[in-house]
Amino acid sequence: MSVKVWIAGGGVISGIGMNLEENLQAFKDMRTGMTTMQYLQSVHHETFPVAEVKADNDTLSDMALMPENTSRTALLSLIAAREAWKSTGLGDISQYRVGFVSANTVGGMDKTEDFFNSFLSNPQGGRLHQVLNHECGAVTELVADAMGIRHHISTISTACSSAANALMYGARLIRNNIVDIVIAGGTDALTRFTLNGFNTLMILDQQPCRPFDDTRTGLNLGEGAGYVVLVSDNLLAHIQPWARLSGFANANDAYHQTASSPDGTGNYLAMKGALEMAGLTPEDIGYINLHGTGTQNNDVSEGIAINRLFAPHFPAMSSTKSFTGHTLGASGGIEAVYAALALKEGIIYPNARFQHQMKELPFAPATAFSTGNDLKHVMSNSFGFGGNCSSLVFSKE
Repeated sequence: MSVKVWIAGGGVISGIGMNLEENLQAFKDMRTGMTTMQYLQSVHHETFPVAEVKADNDTLSDMALMPENTSRTALLSLIAAREAWKSTGLGDISQYRVGFVSANTVGGMDKTEDFFNSFLSNPQGGRLHQVLNHECGAVTELVADAMGIRHHISTISTACSSAANALMYGARLIRNNIVDIVIAGGTDALTRFTLNGFNTLMILDQQPCRPFDDTRTGLNLGEGAGYVVLVSDNLLAHIQPWARLSGFANANDAYHQTASSPDGTGNYLAMKGALEMAGLTPEDIGYINLHGTGTQNNDVSEGIAINRLFAPHFPAMSSTKSFTGHTLGASGGIEAVYAALALKEGIIYPNARFQHQMKELPFAPATAFSTGNDLKHVMSNSFGFGGNCSSLVFSKE
């Protein structure tokens, strides 16, 4: 019998809250995170709303107990990972075989951009320490060192599915007895490079995004970090588990570099594979945390796949990106925390600003926050560039 993998806790920092409790309150209050840019310096300052974490780098450095020159990506990661570990009640991390599998897509690019501003105006003025941690793996290593994690450290970077894939890899590490615990998830900070890139693709909305609404015109970028703590069966007596990671799957339809296949092939295969691993039927799923970016292509593709797999009995579903924005490499981790908590507390999250039914689909997302729902199994979708599609299933037992 294969080893079961449990969610022992979670932590989140995002544009709607500095910790998981604040995030949950924002959903209850229907308070979304999209605002005019406050911290990112961009020529698009007045054009595109973003869901920034509501703190400057000095404040985040104080929270993380890290030097001021640490990249914002690493600061967000450390704050959320520490919250996740603390929520488990497992105590001294050095007493366990612990792995850290963290996803990101921008690495320390925020600091690199600062370096080039100085360097271009004065080649003698760039501060080289700003580029030392540019690459994605450096962010993971900084956080692992700060937390005292030594047994296994890996970085995943597969665009928007990165953090979901980090959970899959973490579960495999546990099932193969390489470690007993994995802190798994992802982090990403907003950068000018990212904003300009998505603007070039012409998929940014100049208004707060409306996932799965027929009038949607694009996504809003966000930033943040989210981690769950995965543990093996042999630690079950020491925790109060939120949920079990019962199924997961990754599929790649390789249709286009930045677009999903119109018929949702990769989306369908990922959801179907996750259900099969969990030994479930579509009717068993009570809630889906949609990938739901708000772009024309993504929502149609995901919706067609859901219709193909779940019709005629659709579970409750919503896109929490309507609150947090699209946090890219962090999104699968943030939404895994939301999904596991949904199962634990019976939560259905609202899909903000939904008003108009999509003409291509026979279902609509939930628009109100509710608790006490009888949820036994929850799905979380993360579908990335290049058709890299991942689905996670969380179960009560």
